[in-house]
Amino acid sequence: MEALDDLIGRVAAYRPSENPQLLRQAYEFSAREHRTQTRLSGEPYVSHPLEVANILAGMKLDVVCLAAGMLHDVVEDTPATIEEVRQKFGPEVAGIVEGVTKISRIEFLNPEDEQAENLRKMVLAMVDDIRVVLVKLADRLHNMRTLEHLPYEKRVRIARETLEIYAPIAHRLGMGKMRGVLEDLAFKHLDAEAFEEVRQAVENRRKISEEFLDEVCAQVRAKMAEHSIPARVEGRIKRLYSIWQKLKRQNIAIDQVYDLLAVRIITDSVKNCYAALGLVHHAWRPVPGRFKDFIAIPRPNLYQSLHTSVIGPKGQPFEVQIRTEEMHRLAEEGIAAHWKYKDRRKQSGPDEERLLWLRHLVEWQRDMKDSADFLSTLKIDLYPQEVYTFTPKGRVIVLPRDATVIDFAYAIHTEVGHRCTGAKINGRMMPLKYRLRNGDIVEIVTHSSHNPSRDWLSVVKTSRARNKIKHWINLAARGEALEIGKKLLEKEARKYHLNLKDVPEITGQEVAAEYGCRHLEDLYVGIGYGKVMARQALAKLFPAAAVGQRPETHSGADAAGESPASTDAAIKVRGHSDLLVYLARCCSPIRGEAIVGYVTRGKGVAVHAKSCPNVQNLLYDAERRIDVEWAGPKVAAYSVKLTLSTEDRPGMLADVTSAVSDVDSNIQYIEAKTGDEQASIDVTLSIMDLHQLNRIVSSLQRIEGVYQVRRVMTP
Repeated sequence: MEALDDLIGRVAAYRPSENPQLLRQAYEFSAREHRTQTRLSGEPYVSHPLEVANILAGMKLDVVCLAAGMLHDVVEDTPATIEEVRQKFGPEVAGIVEGVTKISRIEFLNPEDEQAENLRKMVLAMVDDIRVVLVKLADRLHNMRTLEHLPYEKRVRIARETLEIYAPIAHRLGMGKMRGVLEDLAFKHLDAEAFEEVRQAVENRRKISEEFLDEVCAQVRAKMAEHSIPARVEGRIKRLYSIWQKLKRQNIAIDQVYDLLAVRIITDSVKNCYAALGLVHHAWRPVPGRFKDFIAIPRPNLYQSLHTSVIGPKGQPFEVQIRTEEMHRLAEEGIAAHWKYKDRRKQSGPDEERLLWLRHLVEWQRDMKDSADFLSTLKIDLYPQEVYTFTPKGRVIVLPRDATVIDFAYAIHTEVGHRCTGAKINGRMMPLKYRLRNGDIVEIVTHSSHNPSRDWLSVVKTSRARNKIKHWINLAARGEALEIGKKLLEKEARKYHLNLKDVPEITGQEVAAEYGCRHLEDLYVGIGYGKVMARQALAKLFPAAAVGQRPETHSGADAAGESPASTDAAIKVRGHSDLLVYLARCCSPIRGEAIVGYVTRGKGVAVHAKSCPNVQNLLYDAERRIDVEWAGPKVAAYSVKLTLSTEDRPGMLADVTSAVSDVDSNIQYIEAKTGDEQASIDVTLSIMDLHQLNRIVSSLQRIEGVYQVRRVMTP
């Protein structure tokens, strides 16, 4: 109980007006409900919710939030119900607990669906009470700190989800400190060798780096004092995952990372921020193109600071960040910093802005029936945004890097996006695929008869544009599939002298339900897409008729609704035994890899790797997606192309071929190109399954001088 008393003492110090007994009661209830459970580390389970509450206390959150953190697992992992929590602790605590509780009592076909629905539930709850995600982030942080006790596969799955979902959520909420810790913890488990490589490189330089930062910080303090600018100055070394990302993205050595070392100048006013910037640029030579003013134009998560890179003593580059105390607090803690000073659920203006992306996401997800669609949209929307553009009237539109004119048009209004035909960029006409740059002034050109194109999906970067285009295409494609399906079924009925008008409405609904359709119209759509065979549906609609006894040949037109039996025994379509299946050439999925099927009219089911870049562009219609799985005996081999970015040194090709040979694979083709002391090696390998491919990639990554190993998939 000593740990609980310490926690209550901390809360009483920063929340003297709140009742700490709620926290004690929550601990006692949690300890009682979890009394028979232990963690894999051997500790009593209640140690976990206690640590979650401690993390929330570190954010100085209210007692209600801490009590919810203490209770966050009781409904999911014990016989306790949400009603019990509501009766004992009130509706606010119960609402937060319910928001973080997984949908564990529902059967899902695959883990992706389960993950998507749990995230969807959490996102909806976040909009009503942001403390839901603060508890979830605290829960995830403590789980990541104790991840080593879990089996390898589970560690990797949780770490990847943390890196792809929870760290970016923390970023979008302005919680820079939380994001950085989650990224480093995930990096450690996802790529232990790379993590250790970067950690060792930083440690080898730590003494010199800290001495350098101490010297520069002292000089900055002296200059600020000399010009009567009140300032707190501190130095920091860039986080390991951020370093690794930059090394991979730019193919550079750690010595070339400009912002590896950074000095923060924290002052009292915006005016002094700019004054301090002038002194820094006067003292050290600035690096061209490295100045960013996030005070005048804040990032979408409301982060504000001045960033500049300068060349310090002895030619050492370093970054300088300049901000006020308030900006610094918000940069570290984000929305949690606001919550400290708010009463109950009243949101301030900045908080409302920070949550605007959440409200948009909730609006878009209503049209998303497919789990993969929801997850991809969430991930796209969580990526950092970096391009600042302007309307002719000066309104700032913030978009992701490489966003196009189409993205800009949809950011203005849905109808502007649908009718967009081009744009004037800084007064000059540019095509729709033009990638916007910082400072571009964009005037959209529209035409009333113009409609979105499927090709747009391959170029847009924002989830808003993607979802609006998909929605428009879905409506058009569904109408077309409905008409085709009806015609195919009517044509099949005529062969047996049957009339669809003779089918009772209740029979039609029952048959539709057998195929997982809510209405008969949905069944027609399935037939039109080729997911349901017209003759099979007809046999169910007319069970007394002799449907299917007379053999029929398949014309090209019929092939849209009916395909011959599968010719690929290695893949099975769930729930279907007579659909043609083929591997998509763009990604050539290999055995053991996560795959997804997509119904193509007249061709059968194309099977893509879930990681294929074309999947998000092709699967614009969830109704044409179909579940597929690996089955039958292993085939001989799969061809997989890899591209390696390496340093240009003697013996590199020999090391690559040796690494491949060590994993019992054959090289079908290899080619190397060199330039600027770097090399690019293309190699096509013969692979038996995903496990062998992963072993080869790991072996190649361990070669000295190999910067990146990437599997090539055709867009």
